[in-house]
Amino acid sequence: MWRRAALAIAGRGLREPLGAAGRRGQSGEGSSARDPPGRDPPARSPRIYTRTGDSGFSSTFTGERRPKGDRIFEALGATDELSSAIGLAGEFSSEKGHTFVGQLHKVQCMLQDVGSNLATPLSSAREAHRKRTSFSEKPVLELEQWIDSYSEQLPPLRAFILPSGGRSSAALHFSRAVCRRAERCVVPLVQAGEADPNVAKYLNRLSDYLFVLARYAAMKEGKEEKIYIKPEP
Repeated sequence: MWRRAALAIAGRGLREPLGAAGRRGQSGEGSSARDPPGRDPPARSPRIYTRTGDSGFSSTFTGERRPKGDRIFEALGATDELSSAIGLAGEFSSEKGHTFVGQLHKVQCMLQDVGSNLATPLSSAREAHRKRTSFSEKPVLELEQWIDSYSEQLPPLRAFILPSGGRSSAALHFSRAVCRRAERCVVPLVQAGEADPNVAKYLNRLSDYLFVLARYAAMKEGKEEKIYIKPEP
């Protein structure tokens, strides 16, 4: 799965698997009596399942077969969960008419590039692999600009804020927590020289962005942010 995703992101696309669809045209397989004579039948989409991971192994972009419990796939899975969480937060925010929804969509696209880099372990990557899946510092700097822009509009932070402030804000806080977990999965890969350091920087900055954005969403919706109150003994 991850190798196919990296291939698509790297611009190589996906080839139809050899199977019924791949053998279309041989012995008339895949054709229909309803197909007009002399016209090829409509192209079919590749099957979503490949069965290649049934034994507990999966492939990286470099072609390595690794156990699914490998820390590369842990990091890829956490990044995928993060994109899903941000997608949910974006839907809630869209319902409220927030203008930052476009930024969240861009972040999800950047996370696909993060995954492409993670799926290309540097220890086995050739130069062609690295060129296709490199991750620059530019997205990190863009996040910093967004953070500064929203921070200037927020009241000073004087207490520990609990995830709250309406559905948009709470979903963004949840995304922030998932982002922290993804970062914890990625850092060991960076330290081992398997992933680009800018990937870890991006996730670190992204969690800050999501925190600031959660506060901004609560402010724009007029929702109260719950703060930590020490329980009485």
